[in-house]
Amino acid sequence: MTARRQRKVHPRKPRVEVKKEGEGLALEVEGTFASYYQPGSPVTGSVWDAIAAPVLALPPGRRKEILILGVAGGSAARVVRAIAKDAHITGVELSPEVIEAAREHFDLDALGLDLVIGDALEFLREDDRRFDLILEDVFVGVGRSVHKPGWLPEPGHELAKARLEEGGLLVSNTLDETDEITAAMRGRFPGVLRVEVEDYENIIVVGGPDTLSGGELRRAVLRNPVLGPSVSALSFRSVQTGSR
Repeated sequence: MTARRQRKVHPRKPRVEVKKEGEGLALEVEGTFASYYQPGSPVTGSVWDAIAAPVLALPPGRRKEILILGVAGGSAARVVRAIAKDAHITGVELSPEVIEAAREHFDLDALGLDLVIGDALEFLREDDRRFDLILEDVFVGVGRSVHKPGWLPEPGHELAKARLEEGGLLVSNTLDETDEITAAMRGRFPGVLRVEVEDYENIIVVGGPDTLSGGELRRAVLRNPVLGPSVSALSFRSVQTGSR
C-alpha cells in the first residue's frame, strides 16, 4: 500500500471505534457502522459485497483501474481485491484516524491500495486518471442521520463519469438518496441497475453501458467463487433509463 496526502483533510477528528461483532470486527465512525472484517474471509455477507459486486459486470480484461471513494476499513476494497487480484486500486479516505484504525485492526495494508488521504470531491476535481470502475461510498453525519454530502450526486457523479473509461461503471451506495441518485444515473448512463441487500436499508445504484443487466450480474455473482456464497442475500434489478 502507498499513501499520499492531499492538501486538505478533515478539520476535526471523528469518533472512531472498533468493536467485536459476531466472528469479526466492526468499525464505527461517528456511531455509524462503516466496515466489517472477519479475518480469513474476504466477504462480509452484506452491504460491502453488494458495493463490490459490479466489478463482475466488467470483462476480466477491463478490471485494471479501480477507484474507491470512501475506503473506511476496506471492506469493499477487500472483496474487490479478491475478485480482481491484479487490479490497480486507488482508495480515497478523508480521515487519517479511520485509516489508522483500519491498518491496526482490519489488515488494510495487505490489500495493496494506492491510498489517498483527502477529500473525495477534491480528488475528482484534481486527479486526471481514468478508471474502469468507480465505487462511491461517501456519507457524512452521525449515527442514523448519515447522508450524502451536498456535492452528491451533483457535481460529484458528473466528475466521476468524466474519469471513467468508455464502458466503465459508476457505483453509488445509497440510503435515503436512492431515488435521487437513480434518477441522476438514468439521465447519465444508458444502463442502470440496483442491488438490494437483505436486512439492510442500503441500495446500491450502478450506471454503465446499455449492456448492463441485473440478471447478468446476478448470474456472474452466482458463478464467482468469492461472491457466490453471498448471492442469497442480494437482489438485482435493471432500471429503465432515459439516457440516449
